[in-house]
Amino acid sequence: MTPQGNSAESNAGDGGSVAGGHPSSAHGVTSSVKVRQLTSADLLAQRLDKPMGILGILFLLVILGQLLASEPGLTAVLNVVGWIFWAIFVAEFLLRAYIARFQAAFWKRNWWQVIFLLVPFLRFFRALQALRFARVARFARFGSVLSAGVRGSRSAGRLLTSRIGWVAALTGVVMLVASQLLYVAGSYESYGDALLESAMSTITGAPLSAGDGFAKILQIILALYSVAVFATLAGALGAFFLRAETAELSERENIKE
Repeated sequence: MTPQGNSAESNAGDGGSVAGGHPSSAHGVTSSVKVRQLTSADLLAQRLDKPMGILGILFLLVILGQLLASEPGLTAVLNVVGWIFWAIFVAEFLLRAYIARFQAAFWKRNWWQVIFLLVPFLRFFRALQALRFARVARFARFGSVLSAGVRGSRSAGRLLTSRIGWVAALTGVVMLVASQLLYVAGSYESYGDALLESAMSTITGAPLSAGDGFAKILQIILALYSVAVFATLAGALGAFFLRAETAELSERENIKE
């Protein structure tokens, strides 16, 4: 075979290797771009943590107001405010999804947020109560309270960095959500009674006076939560005193040296 032939075969082989390596290189570039897009979406979420956290707490209070409001005018205002907050939450989520270019990885991370963003739509089924679909209407109100409660608890975590402060804020959110659920379920005729007993059960694990099935289930959940809170506070206080003792010992050793 002539040198020219060898050269031609060598060039053809080089061309084949380049062509064969090109898809792998393109895949690497694409993966890098996707990672950057997901990172940008996460950075946006971090920047919006505080304002969205404040809105989450306010949204929980608005849902509470909707349950307690009796005047049609006030109820209408609270409904409008609630839907405005919900629209902001949806816009923030869609903006992050757009930055991430609606990747499958983004949806896998945030699928639970989609559920809680869709839950408020169930409130449209309240109109079915006039058609004797009371269970659907009650489920819609349950969904609204739970959605607001989850967002409120996440908001407390965003706004507070101290463990004790976060536990205190989370406990307040749990008390509000539990009292609203008991009131919506009809376990208590007065919201004041529901709030009082929810607070006592959340903090001390005291039993609820309501005897229906939902109240008993919620009582078990609140009792478990009170145990977890006590353990968390005990651990935080223990760590505080341990750090203080360690600092004091190190200071004494420095003085001796």
